[in-house]
Amino acid sequence: MSGLEAKPAPGTETEGDAFSDLIAGRPASGRAGFGGPVLERRSISEQVANRIMAMIKSGNLRPGDRLPTEAQMTIAFSISRPPLREALKALTLMGLLESRQGGRYTVTDLSPSRLVAPFNLMLSVADFDVHEHYAARALIDIELVRRCTLGASPELRQRILKLAVDGRAFHADPVAFRLLDIEFHQALNNGGGNSLLFAVSQGLYDVGLDVRRIASAAPGVIEKSVAQHIEVAEAVMAYDADAAADAYRRHLEHVRDTTIQSMAQTAAKGS
Repeated sequence: MSGLEAKPAPGTETEGDAFSDLIAGRPASGRAGFGGPVLERRSISEQVANRIMAMIKSGNLRPGDRLPTEAQMTIAFSISRPPLREALKALTLMGLLESRQGGRYTVTDLSPSRLVAPFNLMLSVADFDVHEHYAARALIDIELVRRCTLGASPELRQRILKLAVDGRAFHADPVAFRLLDIEFHQALNNGGGNSLLFAVSQGLYDVGLDVRRIASAAPGVIEKSVAQHIEVAEAVMAYDADAAADAYRRHLEHVRDTTIQSMAQTAAKGS
């Protein structure tokens, strides 16, 4: 690999040069420059993805900006098309880029849900540590429950209570309960009034769902979860943030413990 100073092909000078300026650390179009070393001998696609992410983070690339063509980017990065396409695909899956008609990539709006997409992706592929996972959920979710208890509208409080009580109808239907469970937790998180914390909480909820599907089918698990949902909802209705937080913490401990049991049973069957 020869570095980042390759000459642009004929007919690509304007945009290609501007992009080369960015990745080489030279200011372009009056924007603050991003300094970066020549790509190292790690995965080339990973390096390219990290470099583009750094440009977005620094403001060199902004929401709505169109990236150069693939031909121009291969010149700017001094790489071939396969690793470039792999990097662009990864950034698209992470929600930082979107591909539009004509094959040009555009920086997304970077809304809170998109900003935590890399976080979600990381959690999805990382080794699942049940203790770390539920410790993180406790930090985020309990704060949202407190905020919800203190600030939710009367209409949302009624919805939270209804979702909790309606769970009684699904003691023998794990699939229906899981759908209701998602709605219940999203309603609580939405009542917290912070879109970024909401998105992070949803990402944490989604982690380990395969294990939760197994756990929810175990005898007595749904009944206890429903009873705990009702405890949380009644505290929310009473504007009692401490009681809501305590009830929710006990619920998370129940979810953690049944998840551990489910993982142990699954491992035993596979051995």
